[in-house]
Amino acid sequence: MEGQVRGVARMIERDEGCIDVLQQTAALRAALDSVTMLLLEDHVRGCVSTAVKGTEATDLTDEVMEVVRRGMGRPVRVSRTGPDS
Repeated sequence: MEGQVRGVARMIERDEGCIDVLQQTAALRAALDSVTMLLLEDHVRGCVSTAVKGTEATDLTDEVMEVVRRGMGRPVRVSRTGPDS
């Protein structure tokens, strides 16, 4: 990804076509999304599954969902509390 960022910067410096730069930024975003999904998957499989066995499951689930919402540009939801949450 670092190389892709440098490549996009060089393209902009060379005043290359907008479509070409946009295609490269889309590729960069896809690579970043892939890394994000791998990290989220590891977090859910590790931390969240451990928390489910304890009493921190709701807090950790809220934390994960807040990160996912922000990553998707969605509004952060207020945590639900209570027996039906």
